[in-house]
Amino acid sequence: MIRNPKASQDSASPEVMVYIVDDDADLRDALSNLFRSVGLPVGVFGSATEFMESQLAEVPSCLVLDIRLPGVSGLDFQTQLIRAGIGMPIVFMTGHADVPMSVRAMKAGAIDFLTKPFRDQDMLDAVYSAIEVDRKRRQADADVAGLNELYDSLTKREREVMQLVTRGLMNKQIAGELGLSEITVKIHRGNVMRKMAVRSVADLVRAAERLEIGSTQD
Repeated sequence: MIRNPKASQDSASPEVMVYIVDDDADLRDALSNLFRSVGLPVGVFGSATEFMESQLAEVPSCLVLDIRLPGVSGLDFQTQLIRAGIGMPIVFMTGHADVPMSVRAMKAGAIDFLTKPFRDQDMLDAVYSAIEVDRKRRQADADVAGLNELYDSLTKREREVMQLVTRGLMNKQIAGELGLSEITVKIHRGNVMRKMAVRSVADLVRAAERLEIGSTQD
């Protein structure tokens, strides 16, 4: 969890989290009250530096970020987060929006770009959308991590067989490619299907695609 929040958190172990980064204390307080009023835990910061020095909750989250910040602009901070591998969805706020600014933010993955003053419901809608996006991203990441664990359990030969199976080769063709008997290929193929927890070649192909396994990879 956040070590040094500038505003209250509503639970020691929240299921979701909303982070606010804005140098306007009044707006931070107003947004904190808004989010807490609908049961959303909040962590609040006055600068990008404070946010980056925090330990973030490993739960579906979103960042409500002001475009104009002390030290670094919101757009530049968005770039820093991307480079740091922090994929948290962002809802931008600004009092001085322009088209190029909003286009840049959205192209970089922002969920919404709200111009001050904005309606409370518009902010809540944007935050709920952002949290759902992050929930799906985290689930996809977890699924891939699970597939990687399964793939790591394969022997080198089983990986070779898997790659050839996902290329559409039949057992006899795989045997010729690898210099094995067809019976041996069937055994390896069965091991691959079992260890990768799939029931069909189509499922195995989808798993290989998610793992970005190429036909030449060991």
